[in-house]
Amino acid sequence: MHIAEVRNLTKVYRMGPTAVYALRNVSLGFGRGDDVAIMGPSGSGKSTLLNILGCLDVPTSGSYFLGGEDVAHLNDSELSAVRSSRLGFIFQSYNLIQQLTVVENIEVPLYYQGWSEHDSYDRAVALARLVGLGDRQDHRPSELSGGQQQRVAIARAMSNNPLVILADEPTGNLDTATGREILELLDQLNDQGRTIISVTHDPKVAARARRIVRFEDGEVVDDSG
Repeated sequence: MHIAEVRNLTKVYRMGPTAVYALRNVSLGFGRGDDVAIMGPSGSGKSTLLNILGCLDVPTSGSYFLGGEDVAHLNDSELSAVRSSRLGFIFQSYNLIQQLTVVENIEVPLYYQGWSEHDSYDRAVALARLVGLGDRQDHRPSELSGGQQQRVAIARAMSNNPLVILADEPTGNLDTATGREILELLDQLNDQGRTIISVTHDPKVAARARRIVRFEDGEVVDDSG
């Protein structure tokens, strides 16, 4: 059973009289425990797909089912609720709040879900330990290395127990050794049954995934694994 699925997805951007197709009639399904790398040249549609999967954008036409619900054409507040309750995000630039500690950054999604202060703190501390930052939980992002900041981002992505974790170039700002550590952490999460969908330009990153989907000109040209 698919926990995330797009059907006949099309995204068109209007530039004056010109229609630019970012996605053309794309259909893909993702099951529980999938580990998928999405690849393709710049402008191929992979980032547009990730934005729609993350409920950060909506398609021009087609359907997007997340947990069995078609979320393709919800309004902004409804999409925000879906993001906070069903999705986890890992960005190349970490997107941490500089004024907050490690634990406080991990707690952010739980705040929006209305968790109690006590329960959200306990959950964040447990996740900080899980990603190897138990001794850094009171540090702020400026006191952490890039790899440590990405570990915070991974813990934050897991905090709401999401259906899907979406990663946008998760090792793009990291050196090779640190990037390998982050990928190993993502592998561990996938082994625990987490569904992970990553966009990457790096063939070495993609090679670790169990499935690779390649885009060109807004269309899927290969789906293997």
